[in-house]
Amino acid sequence: MNILIVDGYNIIGAWPELSKLKKNDLAAARDRLVEIMAEYQAYTGYKVMVVFDAYGVKGLEKKYKYHKVDVYFTKENETADERIEKMAIELNNIKTQIYVATSDLTEQWQIFGQGALRISARELLTKVEMIEKNIKRSVQEIQEDRPTSRIPLSKEVIEIFEKLRRGKQ
Repeated sequence: MNILIVDGYNIIGAWPELSKLKKNDLAAARDRLVEIMAEYQAYTGYKVMVVFDAYGVKGLEKKYKYHKVDVYFTKENETADERIEKMAIELNNIKTQIYVATSDLTEQWQIFGQGALRISARELLTKVEMIEKNIKRSVQEIQEDRPTSRIPLSKEVIEIFEKLRRGKQ
């Protein structure tokens, strides 16, 4: 099993779309990141966990699922880096490969020590963009291959039906 742990605010700060969104609405940027990660999870089959700092915020530790992605807010005085490192230790086993998405160099060295592999914010964005292109291409191919009618019709008959549908005779 592959698990991707995402340093939420690190990725939000690194991706142009999310960074721009964060300036006006941080909650919307978090939600958009989780939506993107849900698509990533569905496409790749990786289990995705997103961790957000609640450092300096009292009593906020919580975990919930949003679009089938596990979302974590750290407890008071715990950084996302600390939580990610603990998760990497807890989840590490012979059947699981842990990946951590962050561009924080200190965190990258810490997770290497736990046997996890890192993905930079830029690498993850590139993967996400490739997935989006593949999905669009697949949808387009399906739409092109799908017949417009279950009964084969000539172009002339289709044009007549279209005129009738639009009320033109």
